[in-house]
Amino acid sequence: MATLGAYRIFGRRGGGGPPARRRGQMGALMSAALALGVVLPVVSVGAAGAAISATAANAAEVNIYSYRKEALIRPQLEAFRKATGIAYNLITGSAGGLLQRLRNEGINSPADILFTTDAGRLIRAAKLGLLQQVKSEIIARNVPARLRDPDGYWFGLGVRARVIFYNVARVKPAELSTYEALTDAKWKGRLLVRSSNNIYNQSLLASLIEHHGMAAAETWAQGIVANFARRPQGGDTDQIRAIAAGEGDIAIANTYYFGRLLASKRKRDRRVTDRVAVFWPNQPGPGIAGRGAHVNISGAGVTKSAPHRDAAIRLLEFLTGEEAQRIYATLGHEMPVRPGVAVGPIVESMGRFQADGLDLTALGRHNADAVKIFDRVGWR
Repeated sequence: MATLGAYRIFGRRGGGGPPARRRGQMGALMSAALALGVVLPVVSVGAAGAAISATAANAAEVNIYSYRKEALIRPQLEAFRKATGIAYNLITGSAGGLLQRLRNEGINSPADILFTTDAGRLIRAAKLGLLQQVKSEIIARNVPARLRDPDGYWFGLGVRARVIFYNVARVKPAELSTYEALTDAKWKGRLLVRSSNNIYNQSLLASLIEHHGMAAAETWAQGIVANFARRPQGGDTDQIRAIAAGEGDIAIANTYYFGRLLASKRKRDRRVTDRVAVFWPNQPGPGIAGRGAHVNISGAGVTKSAPHRDAAIRLLEFLTGEEAQRIYATLGHEMPVRPGVAVGPIVESMGRFQADGLDLTALGRHNADAVKIFDRVGWR
């Protein structure tokens, strides 16, 4: 059986970029209205890019700003609506764009909940004063302490790991071991990874700062840059495709991107998964090297201005419940945060691993230092 418990995933042994923002006449109208201080009525329920009224009187609804792809979040939202009778209004957009929108709207924002990926982004939103504290015994029971903010500003809803992928024809698993070993000279010209502007890389480096200190983390980043097969470009899926195509031999990427390829029926994607396998680094052993693979979350928080606070909290409680967690595990190829809920078959097929038990608040604490290190070592 595959479960997330004590940061261990058990399963059979084996080897997500931001959605496009849909624009149009309504987007232009909304921008003009905001500039003029005009409040528009609700024009669509569950429609990406729709305007949401900040003066909506219906308490039986919840307004959502989401960086998560609509296809990945809508099944849970529909299940919530059917279970509670509470309607939802959904706007999707880029992570940075949604944060800026919340800042611009201020106390007049109609948003009740912010959905996004990576603890670093959620911590940033909390520091900007965009989220409010929530105390819920239900969420506290469903979400382990390491996967939520200790003060209740944000909560994990799904877990993903950032690990190593390798070309099975050119690399043997025995050649791989830890994140730290990726700086070895044998990987020179063979390593692929996306830009340092991406929060996923910033959080990985932040975890290394927490475990090893600033100097060692900077040395690691220098070693990674020295081993680049090419200048960083594209997203995680692009790195996986590139090693399948022989542009590099190993890559750093999030597991759910590989999960999407495994779930795909397209021949192009099957050719990739036939040539690439996942390797879980830093598995149990002596010292800090055996701490486990780096994990992070997708999650949410109730906005500071939430006009439907109670409904927003009910939604968070539902999303950490068993039904919604099963949907996360099956459709999103993430690991559930709730103990006792099995991972989906795609994730299970990737094999077993132990995850780093690091408190995710460390990722936000070291984010600024991680960005500075990337700049100094030339990881663009």
